[in-house]
Amino acid sequence: QVQPVESGGGLVQAGGSLRLSCAASGRTFSNYAAVGWFRQAPGKEREFVARITWSGGVTYYADSVKGRFTISRVNAKNTVYLEMNNLKPEDTAVYYCAVSRYSRPGNDDDYWGQGTQVTVSS
Repeated sequence: QVQPVESGGGLVQAGGSLRLSCAASGRTFSNYAAVGWFRQAPGKEREFVARITWSGGVTYYADSVKGRFTISRVNAKNTVYLEMNNLKPEDTAVYYCAVSRYSRPGNDDDYWGQGTQVTVSS
C-alpha cells in the first residue's frame, strides 16, 4: 500500500506563498486514481482543497482557493504539489494529502498522510 508523506508547511505572512509536497512511500501513485489535498483548521471540520487525477492530470479546486492555489504532479518523482499563493489568515490549517482508488479523494478508505501545518499571520 502507499503511504503519502507531506512536507513544506510553515509560517508565512498574509500575501505570501508556500509549496506543499506529497510524496509516495511504498507503492507509487500510479497505482491509484487520484490525489487530493484537504485541510482542517482548529475547531472546524476537514475540508476539500484540491485534487488531481494521476493519469490525466485533471484538476479541481474548492472555490475558496481557486485562482490562488495550484495542484500539480511530477510522475517521475511520484510527488504531488500544492502551490499556494496570496495566502490569507483563513488558510491556516493542517494540510493533509489523500491518495485514493477513486477519482474523488476524501473517502474513509483513502490513504492519508500525517499532515503539515500551515500558519498565515495577518
